[in-house]
Amino acid sequence: MKKILKIISSVKGAESKSTQLADAVIEKLIAQYPGSTVKVKDLLKQPYEHFHEGHLKVYRGMGDVAPEIAAGVEKISEEAINELMSADIIVIGVPVYNFHIPSTLKGWLDHVMRAGKTFSYASGQKEALVNDKKVYLAVASGGVYSEGPMQAYNFVVPYLEASLGFIGMTDISTFWAEGCDMPGYKETAL
Repeated sequence: MKKILKIISSVKGAESKSTQLADAVIEKLIAQYPGSTVKVKDLLKQPYEHFHEGHLKVYRGMGDVAPEIAAGVEKISEEAINELMSADIIVIGVPVYNFHIPSTLKGWLDHVMRAGKTFSYASGQKEALVNDKKVYLAVASGGVYSEGPMQAYNFVVPYLEASLGFIGMTDISTFWAEGCDMPGYKETAL
């Protein structure tokens, strides 16, 4: 039995190919680990505020921030980190927007990638604090970016591997639904 955290970052809801691909991954995981639970984090319905000066001040303990703002910023980040830490498996539905991840997913990352919480420099070296997690990336794109002439535009997977790896999540498997907008591909992309 596993605790699965499903992160939806598409603006298309249930019609999203990345969400459908994430659902297929979860279906296989539940068959492999009967009795598993799935917590859904829909970043369109529960968006994270974009990183701003107040976040920086609260996260790094620098400068004055109104107490009610500081408490709100801290609470939201702590909840996101606790959800991440309590999961055994993280499945992230990732549509490719303009060669990159959606801003909603970047907002979530900004709230979970925190010094002293998910990584540390206390020893003088970077130490990842989110360990023993399996991550599945369910990536969907209108074009084909995993190989071929457009591969140089694949900023999504390397960025997520680097970001998630920085905090300790290095066991990452990626599944693609590519060419979702291209004749000859879209019919079977998913």
